[in-house]
Amino acid sequence: MPVLKCPYLAQLTLQQVRASAPNILNTGAESCPIFGQFVRKLSTTGVNNTASLNVSSSLSSMNFDDIKAVHENFLGRKTSNKVTIPTAINKTANSYGEIVISTECEDLLCPFLKTTPITLRRFNNEQHTNKIHQKLEKIINPIVNYTNLFQYNNFFDEKIEAKKRDNSYRVFKRVQRKSGLFPQAEEKKNLDDDKDSRTITVWCSNDYLGLGQHPKLKKAVIDAVTLHGSGSGGTRNISGTSPLHEKLEQQLAHLHQKESALLFTSCYVANDTTLFTLAKALPNCHILSDSGNHASMIQGIRNSHVPKHIFRHNDIEHLEELLKKLPKHIPKIVAFETVHSMDGSICNLEAMIDVAHAYGSITFIDEVHAVGLYGHNGAGIGERDHVLHKMDIISGTLGKAFGSIGGYIAGNARMTDFIRSYGSGFIFTTSMPPTVLASALAAIEVSMSDEGRSLRRKQQENVRELRSKLIDAGLPVIISPSHIIPIHVGDAALATLLCNHLLDRYSIYIQSINYPTVERGTERLRIAATPYHKSEMIDKLVDALKHVWQDIGLTLKDVEQQQQPILMRHHA
Repeated sequence: MPVLKCPYLAQLTLQQVRASAPNILNTGAESCPIFGQFVRKLSTTGVNNTASLNVSSSLSSMNFDDIKAVHENFLGRKTSNKVTIPTAINKTANSYGEIVISTECEDLLCPFLKTTPITLRRFNNEQHTNKIHQKLEKIINPIVNYTNLFQYNNFFDEKIEAKKRDNSYRVFKRVQRKSGLFPQAEEKKNLDDDKDSRTITVWCSNDYLGLGQHPKLKKAVIDAVTLHGSGSGGTRNISGTSPLHEKLEQQLAHLHQKESALLFTSCYVANDTTLFTLAKALPNCHILSDSGNHASMIQGIRNSHVPKHIFRHNDIEHLEELLKKLPKHIPKIVAFETVHSMDGSICNLEAMIDVAHAYGSITFIDEVHAVGLYGHNGAGIGERDHVLHKMDIISGTLGKAFGSIGGYIAGNARMTDFIRSYGSGFIFTTSMPPTVLASALAAIEVSMSDEGRSLRRKQQENVRELRSKLIDAGLPVIISPSHIIPIHVGDAALATLLCNHLLDRYSIYIQSINYPTVERGTERLRIAATPYHKSEMIDKLVDALKHVWQDIGLTLKDVEQQQQPILMRHHA
């Protein structure tokens, strides 16, 4: 196929031609008779008549022979016998098959392409240019001055060092759960050496009832992977909705006495997605948020960029004070938790709901640390207090008392369908696998049975025994009505030291809690008793805590000096 070496395009690098291709094509097709013929030939077959080309008046005096002469002059007439330029007279000539970049141009701009909005720069290395044409995959390494670039790794190092200096840097304990051993586990010192391990007693697990190792749940997982394999196969919309997904959503709705439920990959995602999606969509929406709310709720609220109003932790009067300042007719969401994860407090749920409804708000209520643990069937504080019918949106988890992983919301069918249709955190993620779904279904079945009620009673008995003995020992227990037992330390380094001493000397694992989970100055140990902790384990824990507490220089307190609940930070 004949080739035309265009001396005007030769002033550009190959990268410039590629980047400016739309501009070159558009301008050339309108202004240059030769280029216009080429473009027309690309898009239409059998076009021989160029009389209708729209050539600008300033160029109308130039015919194809003139253009050919200009080209041949720059090419030194080297290819004049080889190049056939289509003209209005020569109707049988072939059109251009390609435009080849050459380096023979000096300082003349193409009269037809001069309006193209690109910067012209000669690329004078003809040999290198020819190599590019022969092998386009050749990589051209740019010359870069690295002295003024941002130093990413230095930034990361400085931020990590800052956390180490303020003792908030976290070192994960390597804990291997063993089936049938709960609440004990193995601490592995060496990742690759199974012999270098020891048995420890875990006092900080969120597997509150030990269902993660329940025989029914283990069997459900084995059966599910045998029947269905390991993965879900896609998002809920694209091959990732199975009968197990729909059965679990029905069971969760039934548990919370709601019309509908919706599954998420975690309750963090459920809270973030639901609050963001609702607040962003509701016209002129305002959010009223408890100061102690979980990071997942705070994230969803922040991302929505709607006006937010923070009320003091579980303070109903402050909530009402803020609600009075807002018009009743605008949408409002009141978001809070029933059981607080770090201080163990329980809100006055019915009073909170009633105040919110009185001022035209809907409620978003996080029951993450309550589901499975409270109420006749384990539906949470709402069931315990007989107010499920008043709760607008409930969020819960499958990853704590239900012994699995995942999160959900429950409410009326229109609301859940709205989140299903608009919530990015639901739409654009792979759905939960069959093993998790089967495990969660089995956990709810256990929770709603007499066995579940027996487990809850035993857990509460152990919580009361442990709390009483810790207080009697003079340890600064933060008093709370729930199953969570926080012990105030108030210093990140000391809290970590306590944790390490308990593990190293007594094979007892309690995780120290520091910033950003809690505010600086409120660092603590957080203890969670289960139905499977025996009295002798409780006595060993209390005795060990007394010894390490005093060994690091902390003092024990009288019963009258015990800590009251610490006020939550005012989140931004």
